[in-house]
Amino acid sequence: MRRQSLPLVIGFAVLALIVGTRAMLVESQRANRAAARETIEYQELLSGLLSLAQDAESGQRGYLLTGEKSYLEPYRKAVEAIPGQLARIDTMTGSDDQLAPQLNHIKGALSRKQAEMAETIALYDKGDAVKALELIRSGQGKAAMDEIHGSMDTIRRIGAAAIAARDEHTDQLEAWLRAASLAALLAIFVLGVYTITQSRRRFREVAFAQEELMRKNIALGKEIETREKAESQIRQMQKMEAVGQLTGGIAHDFNNMLAVIISAMNLAQRKLARGEHDIAKFIEAAIDAASRAANLTARLLAFSRQQPLAPQIVDANRLLTGMSDLIRRALGETIRIETVLAGGLWKTHADPSQIENAILNLAVNARDAMGDSGKLTIETANSHLDDSYAATHADVAAGQYVMIAVTDTGSGMAPDVAAKAFEPFFTTKPVDKGTGLGLSQVFGFVKQSGGHVKIYSEPGNGTTIKIYLPRFFGAEDTAVPIGRGENAASSVTETILVVEDDARVRASTTDTLRELGYAVIPAASGEEALQKLAENPGVALLFTDIVMPVMNGRKLAEEAVARMPRLKVIFTTGFTRNAVVHNGVLDHDVHFLAKPFTIEQLAAKLHDVLGTK
Repeated sequence: MRRQSLPLVIGFAVLALIVGTRAMLVESQRANRAAARETIEYQELLSGLLSLAQDAESGQRGYLLTGEKSYLEPYRKAVEAIPGQLARIDTMTGSDDQLAPQLNHIKGALSRKQAEMAETIALYDKGDAVKALELIRSGQGKAAMDEIHGSMDTIRRIGAAAIAARDEHTDQLEAWLRAASLAALLAIFVLGVYTITQSRRRFREVAFAQEELMRKNIALGKEIETREKAESQIRQMQKMEAVGQLTGGIAHDFNNMLAVIISAMNLAQRKLARGEHDIAKFIEAAIDAASRAANLTARLLAFSRQQPLAPQIVDANRLLTGMSDLIRRALGETIRIETVLAGGLWKTHADPSQIENAILNLAVNARDAMGDSGKLTIETANSHLDDSYAATHADVAAGQYVMIAVTDTGSGMAPDVAAKAFEPFFTTKPVDKGTGLGLSQVFGFVKQSGGHVKIYSEPGNGTTIKIYLPRFFGAEDTAVPIGRGENAASSVTETILVVEDDARVRASTTDTLRELGYAVIPAASGEEALQKLAENPGVALLFTDIVMPVMNGRKLAEEAVARMPRLKVIFTTGFTRNAVVHNGVLDHDVHFLAKPFTIEQLAAKLHDVLGTK
C-alpha cells in the first residue's frame, strides 16, 4: 500500500510546491505594484513642486514686466504652498534613502530661487527695476531651476532602475515557476498512467461485486433523500448569504455617506458657533453625500424592479443620436465611438430616461474595462427571440424585440465573473471605482420593462452586452430624447398647498418652495389640507406626499380635484407600490417627483406642471 501511494504523495508534493511558488510570485508582484505606486506618487509630488516653482517664477516675471500687482497672486500662492509640498515629500523620503541627497539639492536650489525672486520683487517695489532685471539676467535663478530639473531627472532614473530591478526578480521567479510547472505536468502524466492501471484492475473486481451493489442501492436511495434535504438547507443558506451581501453593501455605502454628512454638519455647526462662515465646502460635501445616497436608493429600486417608470413610445435610433454628445463627454477623447443604427428599426414602449441611463452605465463600464484607449460600438437591430431561446432563459418571452448592443474592446470577463455581473454590489473594480450597482440597475430596469439582457464576453476579447426591449405595435408619436440641464424660468406667483405628515420634511419643503418664490400653505394631513383648500380658493397646485395615515395622497388628490377641477397635483414619496404606480408604471397623467429631490428638480417639475413662463 505504501508503494502504491508513493506516486500520489509525490504528485501532491509537486502540486504543493507549485502552489507555494505561485503564492510567492503573487506576493512579489503585489510588492512591486505597491513600490511602483509609491514611486509614481513620489514623482508626482516632485512634479507638483516643480509646477509651484514655475508658477512663482511666472508671477514674478509678469510683475516685473507689467508692474501689475495681480501677477503676484500666483507667486504668493506658490510660495505659500511650497513648504507643505516639501513636507509631504519629506515624509516619503527616508533618512538613509539614496534619494535624500538629491532632495537636499532640490531644496537648496529652490531656496536660492525663492531668494532671487523675493529680491527682484523687493528691488522693483523700491523703484529699482533696472537692478532687478540685471539680477534676473545674471542667471542665478536659471541655474537654480536647472539644478532642480537635474536632481528631479536623477530621482526619476533612480526610481525607474528600482522598478526594473524588481521586475527582473519577478521574471526570474516566473521562470522557475514555469520549470516547476513542466515538472508537475510530467508527474501528473505518470500519476495518470498509474491511476489508469489501477482503475482497470479495480474494474475487474467490480464485475464480481454486482450483488453487493444491489444491496447498497437501497442504502443509496436513503442517502439521496438525506442529501436532498441537505441541499435544500444549502440553498436556503445561499439565499441568506445573498441577502447578507446585499444588506452589507447597503450598510457599508450608507454608513460612509452618513459619516460624511454628519461630519460636515458637525464641522459647520462648530464653525458657525465660533462666528466663522467659511462652511461652503462642508455643505457641498453633505449635499454630495446625500445625492449619492439618493442615487444608491434609486439603483436599489431599479434592481428590485420597483422604481416608478414613465414609459413612452421610443425610437431607439433617435434617442441614441440625441445622446451622442453625452456619451462622448462621458468617455473622453481617447475612446473611439462607432454607432451602427439599423434601418427600419421598430419602436419600443419604455421609459426613455431609463434607457439613456442604461446605455450610459454600459458605456462607462466599457470605458473602465478599456482603460485609456479602445473602441466602443453601439448597435441597434430588430431581433426575434424564438421559443427554443426562451425555453433556455428564465423570464424571457418569445417574440420580437428592439435590440441595443454595447460592445467594447476591453479586458473581457471570465465565465464566473460574467455569471455574477448583474448581482448587486458585485464588482471587479478597485475600491472607490464603483458601487457594483450599475449592471444590476440595468438588469432591473430591463426586466421591469418586460425585456431581456445578455452578456457575451471572453477574457482578452472584450465584452458585448445586449439589451432586448419588447417591440411596440402601434403608430403613436415617439418620445424625443430627454434634455439635460435645462433651467426653468424663475418668475412665479402661484400659491401651493404642501401636504406632508412628517413635520421636518414639511418644513424643509415649505422653505424650499418659498425660496423659489411661491406662496406656500402647509398642511399635516389630508383632512387639514381639504379644510385649508376651502379657505384658500386661489391655490394653484397641490404638492402632496402619498404615504400618509387615514387619507393617503391619492385619495386627497381625488377629493381636492373634485372640489377644484382646475387644481394641479404633484405627488411625492420615497417609495410606493400601488397609490400612483401600478405594475411598476406611473398612472396616466400623473405628475410624480421622487424623494429626495434637489431644489433644481423641484423647480423644473413645478415649471412643467404649472407652465410658468
